[in-house]
Amino acid sequence: MDAVSVVGGRSACVASSSSKAGRDNGYRAPRSCLNYARSPILRTPSSKHHYLHLAAFHSNTHLFSSGPGHVPRSRIQPRIFLPHLVASLEVEETYIMVKPDGVQRGLVGEIISRFEKKGFKLTGLKLFRCPKELAQEHYKDLQSKPFFPKLIEYITSGPVVSMAWEGVGVVVSARKLIGSTNPLQAEPGTIRGDLAVQTGRNIVHGSDSPENGKREIGMLRNQIYRVKCFHII
Repeated sequence: MDAVSVVGGRSACVASSSSKAGRDNGYRAPRSCLNYARSPILRTPSSKHHYLHLAAFHSNTHLFSSGPGHVPRSRIQPRIFLPHLVASLEVEETYIMVKPDGVQRGLVGEIISRFEKKGFKLTGLKLFRCPKELAQEHYKDLQSKPFFPKLIEYITSGPVVSMAWEGVGVVVSARKLIGSTNPLQAEPGTIRGDLAVQTGRNIVHGSDSPENGKREIGMLRNQIYRVKCFHII
């Protein structure tokens, strides 16, 4: 059994680790423990306040150990914790598009809420039907894929919601929020992991790099209405 006591320069402290049950069983506290317990005043020379840790068992070092309970403010040095979690110190922009199935299922508000809860700022938004030429330009890096025609047909099948978001490390964080391309492999808690079941109907698109984010927002700049923030007093 351990006991912790805070003692000052002129305060009295009496601590004992033995109990009536221990005395009845023939247990006798070590002499050093009894000497400390009988002392009317415990003084600590190096600090005004100390923590005194009392142990009721034998130790290879000391039965009693003490450490300072107060550290002067001038000796406290600032530290930066978990710097590897900071993706970037610069504010980035990324392009997020809720695909036709996400709009049809009424998931736009849910998706926006997840980005807002993460602390990102919505800077542009528009609901529109994507023209075929724009969809082909948007996904031009996938033209060689066998699923490209079906992808264009899917993107142009109904209204989409195009959005521009900004924030520190927003590109990497947005990809994590969205989840894996295949919803069956996406982690629970991600948008696709929670809300989608098919790769061909995976609800949302997000830029995969800061460069692509700028390119996609620039390409759709005429389609996205800029969002202005108002302060309500």
